[in-house]
Amino acid sequence: MKKRNKVKVKQIVKKSKRFRFWTLILCILIPLFVGFIGSFFTSSSVSDWYLTLNKPSLNPPSWVFGPVWSILFILMGIALYLVYVSNDKHKSKTRNIALGFFTIQLILNIIWSFLFFAMKNPLYAFIEIILLWLAIVLTMVYSYRVDRKTFWFLIPYLLWVSFASYLNYSILFLN
Repeated sequence: MKKRNKVKVKQIVKKSKRFRFWTLILCILIPLFVGFIGSFFTSSSVSDWYLTLNKPSLNPPSWVFGPVWSILFILMGIALYLVYVSNDKHKSKTRNIALGFFTIQLILNIIWSFLFFAMKNPLYAFIEIILLWLAIVLTMVYSYRVDRKTFWFLIPYLLWVSFASYLNYSILFLN
Protein backbone atom coordinates (compact mmCIF):
# COMPACT_ATOMS: atom_id res chain seq x y z
CA MET A 1 0.00 0.00 0.00
CA LYS A 2 2.83 2.43 0.84
CA LYS A 3 4.56 1.78 -2.47
CA ARG A 4 1.37 2.59 -4.37
CA ASN A 5 0.97 5.91 -2.49
CA LYS A 6 4.58 6.83 -3.28
CA VAL A 7 3.99 6.22 -6.96
CA LYS A 8 0.85 8.43 -6.89
CA VAL A 9 2.70 11.24 -5.11
CA LYS A 10 5.52 11.09 -7.68
CA GLN A 11 2.97 11.24 -10.51
CA ILE A 12 1.23 14.25 -8.98
CA VAL A 13 4.53 16.09 -8.47
CA LYS A 14 5.69 15.27 -11.99
CA LYS A 15 2.35 16.40 -13.45
CA SER A 16 2.34 19.67 -11.48
CA LYS A 17 5.78 20.65 -12.81
CA ARG A 18 4.67 20.14 -16.40
CA PHE A 19 4.57 23.15 -18.68
CA ARG A 20 1.05 24.58 -18.92
CA PHE A 21 0.72 26.24 -22.30
CA TRP A 22 -2.80 27.68 -21.89
CA THR A 23 -2.01 28.96 -18.41
CA LEU A 24 1.02 30.76 -19.83
CA ILE A 25 -1.11 32.29 -22.61
CA LEU A 26 -3.69 33.48 -20.07
CA CYS A 27 -0.96 34.91 -17.81
CA ILE A 28 0.45 36.85 -20.77
CA LEU A 29 -2.99 38.03 -21.89
CA ILE A 30 -3.79 39.54 -18.47
CA PRO A 31 -1.05 42.22 -18.58
CA LEU A 32 -1.67 42.76 -22.30
CA PHE A 33 -5.33 43.41 -21.47
CA VAL A 34 -4.25 45.92 -18.82
CA GLY A 35 -2.18 47.65 -21.49
CA PHE A 36 -5.19 47.62 -23.80
CA ILE A 37 -7.30 49.35 -21.12
CA GLY A 38 -4.55 51.91 -20.51
CA SER A 39 -4.32 52.60 -24.23
CA PHE A 40 -7.87 53.98 -24.21
CA PHE A 41 -6.76 56.75 -21.86
CA THR A 42 -3.52 57.29 -23.76
CA SER A 43 -5.07 57.50 -27.21
CA SER A 44 -7.53 60.14 -26.03
CA SER A 45 -4.82 62.78 -25.68
CA VAL A 46 -1.58 61.49 -27.21
CA SER A 47 -2.35 63.12 -30.56
CA ASP A 48 -3.29 66.54 -29.18
CA TRP A 49 -2.58 67.51 -25.54
CA TYR A 50 0.60 65.44 -25.24
CA LEU A 51 2.06 67.01 -28.38
CA THR A 52 1.75 70.49 -26.85
CA LEU A 53 3.82 69.61 -23.78
CA ASN A 54 7.45 70.58 -23.33
CA LYS A 55 9.39 67.33 -23.02
CA PRO A 56 12.92 66.54 -21.85
CA SER A 57 15.64 65.88 -24.41
CA LEU A 58 15.69 62.17 -23.49
CA ASN A 59 12.03 61.75 -24.45
CA PRO A 60 11.88 58.91 -26.99
CA PRO A 61 9.83 59.18 -30.18
CA SER A 62 6.16 58.30 -29.73
CA TRP A 63 6.43 55.11 -31.83
CA VAL A 64 8.80 53.56 -29.22
CA PHE A 65 6.22 53.36 -26.44
CA GLY A 66 3.87 50.79 -28.03
CA PRO A 67 6.49 48.12 -28.79
CA VAL A 68 8.30 48.64 -25.48
CA TRP A 69 5.12 48.31 -23.44
CA SER A 70 4.05 45.24 -25.43
CA ILE A 71 7.35 43.52 -24.67
CA LEU A 72 7.14 44.54 -21.01
CA PHE A 73 3.58 43.20 -20.69
CA ILE A 74 4.67 39.88 -22.22
CA LEU A 75 7.61 39.64 -19.79
CA MET A 76 5.25 40.47 -16.91
CA GLY A 77 2.95 37.69 -18.09
CA ILE A 78 5.79 35.18 -18.04
CA ALA A 79 6.70 36.28 -14.51
CA LEU A 80 3.05 35.95 -13.49
CA TYR A 81 3.00 32.43 -14.93
CA LEU A 82 6.10 31.40 -12.97
CA VAL A 83 4.56 32.62 -9.72
CA TYR A 84 1.12 31.24 -10.46
CA VAL A 85 2.25 27.69 -11.30
CA SER A 86 4.54 27.45 -8.29
CA ASN A 87 3.12 24.78 -6.02
CA ASP A 88 5.65 24.74 -3.20
CA LYS A 89 3.45 24.41 -0.11
CA HIS A 90 6.11 26.16 2.01
CA LYS A 91 5.83 29.22 -0.22
CA SER A 92 2.05 29.38 -0.69
CA LYS A 93 1.59 32.43 1.56
CA THR A 94 4.45 34.24 -0.20
CA ARG A 95 2.99 33.21 -3.57
CA ASN A 96 -0.37 34.74 -2.63
CA ILE A 97 1.32 37.95 -1.48
CA ALA A 98 3.28 38.09 -4.76
CA LEU A 99 0.06 37.61 -6.75
CA GLY A 100 -1.58 40.34 -4.67
CA PHE A 101 1.20 42.82 -5.39
CA PHE A 102 1.14 41.78 -9.03
CA THR A 103 -2.55 42.68 -9.16
CA ILE A 104 -1.95 45.99 -7.37
CA GLN A 105 0.79 47.06 -9.75
CA LEU A 106 -1.39 46.19 -12.76
CA ILE A 107 -4.19 48.36 -11.38
CA LEU A 108 -1.74 51.18 -10.66
CA ASN A 109 -0.47 50.89 -14.22
CA ILE A 110 -3.97 51.62 -15.53
CA ILE A 111 -4.48 54.44 -13.04
CA TRP A 112 -1.28 56.17 -14.19
CA SER A 113 -2.52 56.24 -17.79
CA PHE A 114 -5.83 57.65 -16.59
CA LEU A 115 -4.22 60.37 -14.45
CA PHE A 116 -1.61 61.43 -16.98
CA PHE A 117 -3.51 61.20 -20.25
CA ALA A 118 -7.25 61.29 -19.47
CA MET A 119 -7.08 63.77 -16.59
CA LYS A 120 -4.04 65.51 -18.13
CA ASN A 121 -2.55 65.83 -14.68
CA PRO A 122 1.21 65.16 -14.58
CA LEU A 123 1.37 66.01 -10.85
CA TYR A 124 -1.11 63.33 -9.76
CA ALA A 125 0.43 60.94 -12.27
CA PHE A 126 3.90 61.55 -10.81
CA ILE A 127 2.70 60.86 -7.27
CA GLU A 128 0.97 57.74 -8.51
CA ILE A 129 3.96 56.48 -10.51
CA ILE A 130 6.02 56.51 -7.31
CA LEU A 131 3.41 54.16 -5.80
CA LEU A 132 3.54 52.05 -8.96
CA TRP A 133 7.34 51.84 -8.71
CA LEU A 134 7.09 50.69 -5.08
CA ALA A 135 4.44 48.12 -5.99
CA ILE A 136 6.71 46.77 -8.74
CA VAL A 137 9.60 46.46 -6.28
CA LEU A 138 7.37 44.60 -3.80
CA THR A 139 6.11 42.38 -6.63
CA MET A 140 9.71 41.60 -7.51
CA VAL A 141 10.71 40.88 -3.90
CA TYR A 142 7.85 38.47 -3.22
CA SER A 143 7.96 36.90 -6.68
CA TYR A 144 11.69 36.27 -6.26
CA ARG A 145 10.96 34.38 -3.05
CA VAL A 146 8.61 32.11 -4.99
CA ASP A 147 10.68 31.67 -8.18
CA ARG A 148 13.99 33.46 -8.66
CA LYS A 149 13.60 33.62 -12.43
CA THR A 150 10.73 36.12 -12.08
CA PHE A 151 13.20 38.76 -10.93
CA TRP A 152 14.89 38.79 -14.35
CA PHE A 153 11.60 39.06 -16.20
CA LEU A 154 10.53 42.07 -14.11
CA ILE A 155 13.80 44.06 -14.19
CA PRO A 156 13.07 45.65 -17.61
CA TYR A 157 9.64 46.74 -16.32
CA LEU A 158 11.17 48.38 -13.25
CA LEU A 159 13.81 50.12 -15.38
CA TRP A 160 11.22 51.40 -17.85
CA VAL A 161 8.93 52.68 -15.09
CA SER A 162 11.98 54.37 -13.53
CA PHE A 163 12.61 56.07 -16.87
CA ALA A 164 8.89 56.90 -17.19
CA SER A 165 9.08 58.47 -13.71
CA TYR A 166 11.91 60.69 -14.94
CA LEU A 167 9.87 61.64 -18.02
CA ASN A 168 6.76 62.31 -15.93
CA TYR A 169 8.75 64.49 -13.49
CA SER A 170 10.45 66.36 -16.34
CA ILE A 171 7.14 67.07 -18.05
CA LEU A 172 5.73 68.26 -14.74
CA PHE A 173 8.75 70.53 -14.19
CA LEU A 174 8.92 71.85 -17.78
CA ASN A 175 5.23 72.67 -17.98
